Amino acid sequence: MRSTGNEGQKKEEYYVASQWQLMWRKFRKHQLAMTAAPILAFLYFLAIFCEFITPYGPLTRFPRYLYARPQRIHFFDKTKGFQIRPFVYGLRRKTDPKTFHRYFVVDERKKLPIYFFVKGEPYKLWGLFKLNVHLFGTKDNPVFLFGTDKLGRDLFSRTIYASRISLSIGLVGVFLSLALGTLLGGVAGYFGGVADSIIMRVVDLLVSIPTIPLWMALAAAVPRDWSIIKTYFAITIVLSIIGWAGLARVVRSKLLALREEDFTMAARISGATEGRIIVRHLLPSFLSYLIVNLTLAIPNMILGETALSFLGLGIQPPAVSWGTLLQDAQHVRVVAHHPWLMIPVFFVITTVLAFNFLGDGLRDAADPYK
Repeated sequence: MRSTGNEGQKKEEYYVASQWQLMWRKFRKHQLAMTAAPILAFLYFLAIFCEFITPYGPLTRFPRYLYARPQRIHFFDKTKGFQIRPFVYGLRRKTDPKTFHRYFVVDERKKLPIYFFVKGEPYKLWGLFKLNVHLFGTKDNPVFLFGTDKLGRDLFSRTIYASRISLSIGLVGVFLSLALGTLLGGVAGYFGGVADSIIMRVVDLLVSIPTIPLWMALAAAVPRDWSIIKTYFAITIVLSIIGWAGLARVVRSKLLALREEDFTMAARISGATEGRIIVRHLLPSFLSYLIVNLTLAIPNMILGETALSFLGLGIQPPAVSWGTLLQDAQHVRVVAHHPWLMIPVFFVITTVLAFNFLGDGLRDAADPYK
């Protein structure tokens, strides 16, 4: 009897729950989405507080450590055993007597304890607050968790700094394309006529042009003497120009089918404005598709920026993005000798997979009655 009462209570809670409560219950059942959400939150946290989290600035050079290998964090010492304070071993440069290739090896005689909340290079958090406290660092020698590049710059610091541009450009670009796609697609599908013909011909033109060459052409038109901020917004607009076309076509087809439904006619008879009918009645009818399109478009924007920057047409140095970092890994010989230069690729892959899993969970949650 008690179990029957609990089941009845659960059924009652289900039928009286709001739409958002039902969506949250359905979303929690999607394990991949529940895993992807905190991963994305962590990545964006790193991007927001990159100045504090990284031990060095993105342009700080260490001339004595060109192409230094990554240093592993240790908690066990061969002589003292387990230690609470983590540490890394120092690096010692050697030269191959046959090829004269210089490389670094671990020097276990030099142990470098890692301290937290240490004072280091001054920086401006978000360009506003002058600080000099970093999350971690060492007192004697520098620490390179991801190694260094050809100029001796810390790859860990540069990767975290690069996430700010690569992650934010996806959000800004997607919201621009989402606004354009829903607005123009809604106008074309709901009103039809001349507006529909003009908008759809523009969509057909944009869809017929190969994406990469168009991106390259538009990105190449950006003046090279522009500041980092101007270039950033220019690349965002370039990526948004194409992103809205496919969404506008789908929104148009949905509204063509929904504008003659009974609830649309009832809203029109009750005196609702055209804009209110589109925003409050028609668009929520296919909210699940919009959510999926949004979450899948963000990684596409990130990949687009990465591709443009990798080809030298996107974000330009001294600004750093995941694409500009991968420019150093264009040659097979460099990657063969210094494979840690490919570490930014794992950040790109993790971000894209996390957004895809999150999109699947949100798609299922947007229709909780299934």
